Amino acid sequence: MTNVIVLPVVTSLDVPAERILQGALDDDLEHAIVIGRNQDGTMYFASSLADGAEVNWLLDHAKLALFQAAKVIPE
Repeated sequence: MTNVIVLPVVTSLDVPAERILQGALDDDLEHAIVIGRNQDGTMYFASSLADGAEVNWLLDHAKLALFQAAKVIPE
């Protein structure tokens, strides 16, 4: 299906990992962190940053944005 338009909306439904990864590629990111689980439940982690503290800082900011989007904590 080449005529499918992916809308940039927040959804409560799961989406394929390929769609998320393609979105990251299309956004021309400076740095990236990928976290996931494969079909047998094994954890996958990769980062373009070598500095573990910087990776942790980005993860903390991502968690904050997630909680704010879910209205768990105020912005």
